[in-house]
Order: sequence, then C-alpha cells, then structure tokens
Amino acid sequence: MREVTIPDIGDAEEVEVIEICVSPGDAVAENDALIVIESDKASMEVPSPFAGTVSEVLVALSDHVNAGDAIVRLEGAERDAPYVDAPAEAGTASEAAHAALEMAPPDGQAEQPPTAAPQVDAAPQAPMAVQQPASPGKVYAGPAVRRLAREMGVPLSEIQGTGVAGRIVKDDVKAFVKRALTAQPMQGPALQPMEAIDFSRFGDVEIVPLTRIRQRGAANLHRSWQHVVHVTAHDDADVTDLEAFRASLREEAPDAKLTPLPFIVKACIHAMRRHPRFNASLDPSATALVCKRYFHIGIAVDTEDGLVVPVVRDADKLGLFDLAEKVAALSEAAREGKLRPDDLQGGSFTISSLGAIGGTGFTPIVNAPEVAILGVARLAVRPVWDGAEFRPRKLLPLSLSYDHRAINGAEAGRFMAELVATLEDIRRLAL
Repeated sequence: MREVTIPDIGDAEEVEVIEICVSPGDAVAENDALIVIESDKASMEVPSPFAGTVSEVLVALSDHVNAGDAIVRLEGAERDAPYVDAPAEAGTASEAAHAALEMAPPDGQAEQPPTAAPQVDAAPQAPMAVQQPASPGKVYAGPAVRRLAREMGVPLSEIQGTGVAGRIVKDDVKAFVKRALTAQPMQGPALQPMEAIDFSRFGDVEIVPLTRIRQRGAANLHRSWQHVVHVTAHDDADVTDLEAFRASLREEAPDAKLTPLPFIVKACIHAMRRHPRFNASLDPSATALVCKRYFHIGIAVDTEDGLVVPVVRDADKLGLFDLAEKVAALSEAAREGKLRPDDLQGGSFTISSLGAIGGTGFTPIVNAPEVAILGVARLAVRPVWDGAEFRPRKLLPLSLSYDHRAINGAEAGRFMAELVATLEDIRRLAL
C-alpha cells in the first residue's frame, strides 16, 4: 500500500481541496486525477503517480493542504520503487531535506509590493538597526517566512533569527516590521476604511463570495495601484497590411488559429529589445533596475473564476504558429483550471486584450513587479486621410501603462512609436 502526497506546488500554501475525483474501491491508472486543489492564483489537478486501487481518501472537501501532505492510499502499487510506503518520520534524512529547503534562496519572481506595511529601507537607520545573521550570505528561513517577508517588503538578510540555529521565524519578521513602524512615522494621511453599508435596508440582496482567484487578483491590483506610479500612453496602429498578411497565412494553414495576438507579442518583443527598460523590474529599494535577458510574456485570460495571467516562456524563440498554439493551450488550461504553478510565474511583460469584446481604449494596471503592460482594444475600420483622399484603414487602439519611476514619458513614447511602426510594417521583425 502506498500513500500519494501533494507534489511541489511552488510557493503556494494552504491550498483548498475543491473536488475529490475518486472514492475508496476505485481503480485508477497512472496520471488519473485524484483531487483538484485551488490556490490564490489557479486551480490544478493532482494526478496519481502510479496505478492502483483506492483504499482510503485522506482529505475532504474544503480541507487545506500543503506540499507533502498525504491525500489517498493506493493498493496494488508495490512495484513502484520511487515511492515510499509511508510518510517520512522525523529523522536525519527528512531534517536534512527540510534544512536544504529552508536554506534555498528566495524565488526569482518577486511578489507584489506590500499593503499592510510600508516598504522598509534596505539600509535602516540606527533606531531600527538589528544584528546581522551569524552566517553572512545565507538566510535560514522556511518558505512561509520568506513569503511573509516578501509581502511585507522586509529584507531577511537584516533580521536576526530567534529560532533553532538562528532560523528566522514569522515572529521575527513581525517584530522587525513593528520596530520599523515605531521608528519611522507614517508619511501622509492613513487610508480610511470604506464605510460598511447594510444594503438590505434598500431591498433584497444576495451575498456572492469572491473566488480565491478573484480575491488574490483584487489584492494584487490594489497593491499595484497603491505602489506603482501609473501613466498610460495611447496610440492607434494601422494594421491594414498586417491583417491582409494574416489572411494569406490562414489560407496556407487553414487549421491554424492565427489571431492578431501572436503578431502583437512578436512586435512587443521587438520593441523591448530596442528599449530594454521595458523588460525589467525595479529593485525593492527603487535604486536600480533588474534588467532581464529573457522574454516571458504574460497573457491576461478571462475565466469564470476571475482574471489569470499565464506566462508564455521564451516567447522570442517561438514562431508565429507555435506562439499561437502555445497561447491557445495556456488559455484553455486557464479556463479549465488546469494551469500549473510554473505557468503563472516569471512574466516580464503583460498583454491584456479586449479585442474580442470591444472598447476604444482602456487603462490597464501594471502587473507589478513588471514595469509595463499593453492594453489592446477592438480593431475598427476608420477613414484615414492619405494626402489626397480618405481611405478605409483598419486601426488597432493600443494603451501602454508604465511605472513612471522606471520609465519616463519620452522613453514610453519611443517604445510606443517602435511598436506601432512594427505592427504597421511587420517586415521590421526581420531587422
């Protein structure tokens, strides 16, 4: 008899069990879904790593689980050598693995800026100085502590841990923030909470809880709006020739669903190569840019559970048809709740398109820690003066929101001009 556990799910913790796909006595094959879990960002199935018969289901709906938690017991899988018969007991092997996990560096993908506490300066003043860890260069803290520190904007390297062997625990992070708040007065008036209104006084109402994805999305957008200095530039791209070229490609490959989006992704990458500040993130101290050498493009997808942003990794290495296929696959996985944690991390630039819905323009909110996002509205045919007469042209409205701390208006104007020129003459991608 073997136990199946929750696999590595990135930095997600306390994910909720939203569906149980098997019952005791069910025969399952390798990769059959056992349960479905939902994190703050997405839903995902947990597949069976081997075939067998379910003898016991160890979780219930609405339970909260973490990586390594047992979820079912399977019989008839004794020949599957890679899996142990029971959860590891506390001992030297598991302690060593736990220590290795605690010593792992923070994720490369930064979290959103904090809301509950102000950003703590990387070089604190004397009143809030703390001892440095005993081992310079190494931070001993578990994943939950690292996540709490990122959300609060606290540099772990400046905290003296009080746990075993100098390990940093959550109370150490909270104490650091408390000292920071005491030492540094709040700047500006504090935000006042929204007034709670009993709407039932005016008529019938229904309370509809937000999904976890919508709750997390709302929190991320709120943080970005509070901490990013938003500016939005607008322009129209004449994509008449691009649309004619796209139509010709559809004739050559009628089975391929080639939308304008792959062309827009390619044009954005082309502009980002020439204006690398748009492929960067601000250092937490806001004193340096972290310039990225990769092009991972986030695509905003509307789902029943809320807006999610799967990431097309190394989009610069994909051709138009491969890019179209990848975007379609990620969009389908997002709508079916089958995105993996890796599919939602590492983005360096985001595109949000409302082209299929409508609108003449909008102001997208920067998906921090990125520094820019492109909004695409509905293509429209409009008369354009060519010097002699008005001619019908296909115009695509574009809205570029950017973080003014990292990008100034002239830089944004040049990026938008490069992007528009590329979309108007797609041959520029060959330059």
